[in-house]
Amino acid sequence: MKKEKTVGTVTENDYVIRVLDSPLQVPAADWNALLVAQPGDASLNPFMRHEYLAAMLESGSATPQTGWTARFVTLSLGAQLVGACALYLKDHSYGEYVFDHAWANAYHQHGLPYYPKALVAPPFTPVPGPRLLARDAATRTRLVKALVAWCGEEELSSLHLLFVTDEDVAACEEAGLMLRHNVQFHWTNTAPTLVASRTALPPEGALRLRPGKAGSAAPAGNNNAPTLGTDVSSLPPEGALRLRPGKAGSAAPAGEEGEGRPFRDFDDFLMSLSQEKRKKIRQERRKVQEAGVRFRWSLGKNISAADWNFFYRCYERTYYEHGNAPYLSRDFFQRMQDTMPENWLLFVAERDGTPIATSLIAVSAGGMAPTLGTGVSSLPPEGAELARGGPSLRSPRATGQFDDTNPVKVAYGRYWGALERVDCLHFEACYYQPLQWCITHGYQRFEGGAQGEHKMARALLPVKTTSAHWLAHPAFADAVERFLEREGEGMAGYMEELERRNPFRQAGPGGHGAP
Repeated sequence: MKKEKTVGTVTENDYVIRVLDSPLQVPAADWNALLVAQPGDASLNPFMRHEYLAAMLESGSATPQTGWTARFVTLSLGAQLVGACALYLKDHSYGEYVFDHAWANAYHQHGLPYYPKALVAPPFTPVPGPRLLARDAATRTRLVKALVAWCGEEELSSLHLLFVTDEDVAACEEAGLMLRHNVQFHWTNTAPTLVASRTALPPEGALRLRPGKAGSAAPAGNNNAPTLGTDVSSLPPEGALRLRPGKAGSAAPAGEEGEGRPFRDFDDFLMSLSQEKRKKIRQERRKVQEAGVRFRWSLGKNISAADWNFFYRCYERTYYEHGNAPYLSRDFFQRMQDTMPENWLLFVAERDGTPIATSLIAVSAGGMAPTLGTGVSSLPPEGAELARGGPSLRSPRATGQFDDTNPVKVAYGRYWGALERVDCLHFEACYYQPLQWCITHGYQRFEGGAQGEHKMARALLPVKTTSAHWLAHPAFADAVERFLEREGEGMAGYMEELERRNPFRQAGPGGHGAP
């Protein structure tokens, strides 16, 4: 590479690689246009939007003072932005959710500095999505190779790309990075077919040697969702989906073998579960209802300033109760309210008309098109369900209003907080209310966030997530690679064990499902 006189700029053939110290130095329209161009539903990921990343900096949430020093890398061909990524120099490993503390300790024990390291991921956001924004596969590979070269020139210990897409994985493997796998729990809006047996996950095979490595209801008009579903006595017709191992950030294409119908309503979803899991969820929801708690929801611009303020009060208090300061400032959420409101859904729990808890859910909104921000359709009032076998009278599917321009709709569980303790309130606010909303509004997937085997009892199934790593020190790179091979074998066994504990009804003798 030949360095130009301008600091932070490198030319390679006809490409110009720039390293910038702020997302504000990249035009928002150019960045977002590149995001929209990413394959599949990666383009819908709200956490890679320019507005989200800029808010992290401008709100003081992810800054050098908090251990996040921005180094946004862009790849241009002429005047066109063809590649970009959000890179941060880190002097700690907090807020990442892929844990490398043991690696840092090993470096320290040998008298070597592990920090600063380079991280490619949106801060404090363990959500799979595109990390290497690029116009095509070749450019994506060129971008990650440029990152490795820059990290070497800066004498950084390592480079880490977290919660990457399949396209990112391919580029990282070509560049010689090591892969590491973990597990999250996601829910899909597809009624399963009863099956008599399960096929175990194949062994992990993605770790390869690195070539050339260098080392409830409310008054009308409030857009409020009635909450707790009614009991049903009959089983729903069987769908057509054979449960299978999940993959982070994926949705089965229409017509793919094994695809089934979406759930008709929350009761339809419950009847797909084993009797034990179904009974437990009903008991948990009943406890919240009998405590006098009701929920309302607001979407996009319909989330009032008062509700945003109440949300942050709950969010902040929950962090402090666990002995930590919140990662994100109130100003960050103000910027979300101002710049990308269409991507946020808020549930508020109330008792006797007084709010006591909230959960904030992120939603995809048709890429950059703010289709959800201008209004909200309320859930049908109690009793307004069609006869079993049809959708809600007021659902998009019943009125023919399904948004064909956004065939993949994804919701992401993100933040929660409470001012009062109510048994099972967390499960209701963070899982059952969002899942019920997703079913009613035709969302195909709900991603439950980092960790948490307890989510399986709520039908969030295990999916594999992937990160990619490069270490400059040859001996440590070899040691980490051997560690990752052993860890990968353990992860494969863990996934198989989780699959055996799936919460859905299984076919009994003769192929009939247990009630």
